[in-house]
Amino acid sequence: MTDTDTRSCVLRRAVTIVALANLAYFGVEFAVALSIGSVSLFADSVDFLEDTAVNFLILVALGWSARSRARVGMALAAILLVPAIATIWTAWQKFMVPVAPEPLALSLTGLGALVVNLSCAFLLARFRHHSGSLTKAAFLSARNDAVANVAIIGAGLVTAFAWRSAWPDLIVGLGIAVMNADAAHEVWTAARKEHRAAA
Repeated sequence: MTDTDTRSCVLRRAVTIVALANLAYFGVEFAVALSIGSVSLFADSVDFLEDTAVNFLILVALGWSARSRARVGMALAAILLVPAIATIWTAWQKFMVPVAPEPLALSLTGLGALVVNLSCAFLLARFRHHSGSLTKAAFLSARNDAVANVAIIGAGLVTAFAWRSAWPDLIVGLGIAVMNADAAHEVWTAARKEHRAAA
């Protein structure tokens, strides 16, 4: 087995673990988000589902040509926009009924998500320049999610101790939407470069 084959095998294993971890925590976070009425947790749970899709797509596309992988990268850029759109819709509904979510559940669920995302980012960090835009998409997503989770924990603490309002949760939820849009742009740009180079 060549070094390239070994590296691809290790990458496949890492991506599989990341995909399954994201799918599992999506269920946890989505249930809590619905239970306490949290926009930020809803946004993050949809993001976990999107990360699952991204990583399963990477598994499928790893053996493809550079041009085909670039096309999948452009599709992934569109997928990265899904959580942003879902969050804006959820935030709009929350504006109509601005009730603060339960802060302890918000912070603890955000902490659990942070542990999952840091573990995933650590697994993917060494491969972020391997297979171009595909692994870049997975790494950026995990990294951005970890930043979002810190903000969710902060929103819970602010709601508990300083400002009993729906606004901390709403602000963080909309911030997650902006981060997802920025990651989508980065992945689209990388995929377009790959596509031009392959052509």
